[in-house]
Amino acid sequence: MTAARPGLRPRLRRRFRVTARAAVVVAGAGAGVVALAGTAFAHVTITPSSAQQGSTAELTFKVPNEESAAATVEVQVQVPTAHPIAQFLVKPVPGWTVSVQTVTLAKPIVTDDGSFTTAVSEVTWTGGKIEPGQYQDFSVSADPLPSGIGQLAFKAIQTYSNGDVVRWIDLSQAGQPEPEHPAPVLTLTSAADTADTNTADTNTGITDTGDTDTGAAPSGTGGGSDSGALALGAAGLVAGLLGLAAGGSAWLRVRRSSRHRRA
Repeated sequence: MTAARPGLRPRLRRRFRVTARAAVVVAGAGAGVVALAGTAFAHVTITPSSAQQGSTAELTFKVPNEESAAATVEVQVQVPTAHPIAQFLVKPVPGWTVSVQTVTLAKPIVTDDGSFTTAVSEVTWTGGKIEPGQYQDFSVSADPLPSGIGQLAFKAIQTYSNGDVVRWIDLSQAGQPEPEHPAPVLTLTSAADTADTNTADTNTGITDTGDTDTGAAPSGTGGGSDSGALALGAAGLVAGLLGLAAGGSAWLRVRRSSRHRRA
């Protein structure tokens, strides 16, 4: 409780205390909203967050600039080679130059398009800039996605014009808080999982259009955290407004009470 100022009359001291409480509530709520909003956009994420094993998918890496006085000048994405992708094609981005590294496979990948003895292991974009307060999408085509595994982690390294390097390489662990710099993770579903989902939709009266929903809800990994963080930010904003309203109401009650006493 805020100490009373010397020389203040009782009614003014009460009014001062109520106003101070309201200010603390609003300041705390505002700080929470800023922190949550920053979390919503700080991570490098992948869209879609899930896709079917064996399918062809266009994957987009969303890279935001989280610095206030430096531009992102290089983005590097590491492509998993333990479960290689036969054809990993990069979509051009105006103003950026792309560099692709490959590895020779111990066992060739055989697909409907032929046999592949090499696979992409790393893609680097340079030459462009992502200014503070902006983001850039970097898209690739993966054909086909691996089968027999549940997820692919695409570790990313972001370099800024001031020399700062942020490594988005941490993997989430079950029962542990989300890491500070999570790697973008693509969840891979099997054909059986898709069939089970379609059957459940039919049993609940939902019409299945036959289209695969590649914009599924986040799987709990760092790569799909934007929606949850945005929701938390909105909740924090609402809480702050409610706190402001409560503080204002208390202050008005004190004023009315003091007026009645003077009358």
